[in-house]
Amino acid sequence: MINRAAVILVYKKPALDWVNESDPSGKNPEMTIESINEDNTVYLIRPEEADTPDALNQWIKLNYKILFENELESWYMDDRLWPQKRTLKMFREWFKVEWHSVIEDTVGDPIGDDES
Repeated sequence: MINRAAVILVYKKPALDWVNESDPSGKNPEMTIESINEDNTVYLIRPEEADTPDALNQWIKLNYKILFENELESWYMDDRLWPQKRTLKMFREWFKVEWHSVIEDTVGDPIGDDES
């Protein structure tokens, strides 16, 4: 077990609609709710930041802007395509937040940073 918890953002219909409507090329096949949620990003956080529902909600309030932008950028890097007024309310309308407290490392090798 590693000393992290996991947060996963599951796309809801408003996020799906944005992905499909904002495609600048118009060449991508239309996503479905199933296909858009096949391979979601996992965000590792400190376990104490989400050890209660209130703590998780507080963490989301503090970090939703970064999470939101990361998800938008994973689809379209041009921020002119992004919704301009991204609020916590909108974030909650677009994403269901899943939280997982147990992370098992089954590999055994040191965890590395692919970006470095």
